[in-house]
Amino acid sequence: MTNIVTATLANGLLVAIETVPSVSSVAVNWLLPIGSATDPADGDGFAAMLSDFALRGAGLRDSREHSDALDRLGVNKGCDVQTHHLRLEATLLGNRLADALPLLTDVITAPLMQAEHLAAVRSLCLQSLEGLDDDPQTLAMLRLRERHLPPPFNRTGYGEPAVFEHATIDGLRQSWSARCKPGGSILGIAGAVDADAVLAQLDSLLLDWQGQAPPPTKHGEAPRGYLPIEQTTAQMHIGVAWDGPREADPASMIERVAISVLSGSTSGRLFTEVRQKRSLCYSVGASYRAGKDSGVVTLYAGTTPERAQETLEVCLAEIDRLREGVRDDEFKRAVVGLKSQQVMQGESTPSRAAALVYDLFRIGRARTLEEVAAQIDAVTLDQVNAHVAARDLGRTTIVTIGPTPLACK
Repeated sequence: MTNIVTATLANGLLVAIETVPSVSSVAVNWLLPIGSATDPADGDGFAAMLSDFALRGAGLRDSREHSDALDRLGVNKGCDVQTHHLRLEATLLGNRLADALPLLTDVITAPLMQAEHLAAVRSLCLQSLEGLDDDPQTLAMLRLRERHLPPPFNRTGYGEPAVFEHATIDGLRQSWSARCKPGGSILGIAGAVDADAVLAQLDSLLLDWQGQAPPPTKHGEAPRGYLPIEQTTAQMHIGVAWDGPREADPASMIERVAISVLSGSTSGRLFTEVRQKRSLCYSVGASYRAGKDSGVVTLYAGTTPERAQETLEVCLAEIDRLREGVRDDEFKRAVVGLKSQQVMQGESTPSRAAALVYDLFRIGRARTLEEVAAQIDAVTLDQVNAHVAARDLGRTTIVTIGPTPLACK
């Protein structure tokens, strides 16, 4: 049995710590309010650059010294950009956390952001953006996001070339200082950890870190509908998106069960109907992501231009057929699959640290694995069938990348 302690530090930082007695590792997951949606209107790409700068020296240590200090403690670290947040993560042995925390908090409160690294950061961001041309599957799903969600929440996190080209070191430093605040940040720690000792150390380390970051706000509507992107390729990439409930909605777990029936495994309807029975595509699947304010279900299918039209039509037909109801055997398989995922997550301290912070952000409290498992067990077949019959998918978005557009109603 695990134990979760949630606290708000004196400076406003929200912290959740889960002690897991059966492990010797500990994972840190720190969400900072520097996501792509918080970039200024003319600065879509600042967050991407700041993410690369974050681990290039902090406090009194330059990039090499800081990296070596973390390596000596056995810290595996990383940083990435998401919609609302920049995420710093680290995994290490629990008995070394006290030594690592000063190094990690320096990243937050005192990043060096040396001018000599600007050219390298700019080049890496441009390479990541240009690399999308060689990854049409990823590109299709990014364009799907851009079209389905309202700005600025539709940003991809890759940024814009002009922003990278014109960014200055002073502008990046000011952007970090203005947005990296304890109010709006969330820290999750899971594993072999003494919660009281860590909270006391954090209070001391972060005493001078102050302020509140404003959340991003919607400024426009999503176009949705169909967007064909014509490319001379031997494959056709199809993306479809529709609305789902937000995480705090009581129907979110029911939606997960329903989408698991549609695409939870090789027994899912999409795999069975589109790939196995008709051999229409080499890849097909759907996933549901529930956010703080909304949720979205996305479907991807990779096929040939000759089979693309039928692939899309069968996928859309399966989405519609879900309204007709779920069989008992499908329901049971979906529930077992979801619970298996929870068990595997419970064996991973990084997964648990991530679950803590995303729960706090999306629903305002951290759930134990036992609570999530109980929520899955509480879902009934009647609830699923009532939900799929009545749910509102909103206006569907479709994006295709390939040699010819498809016929979409």
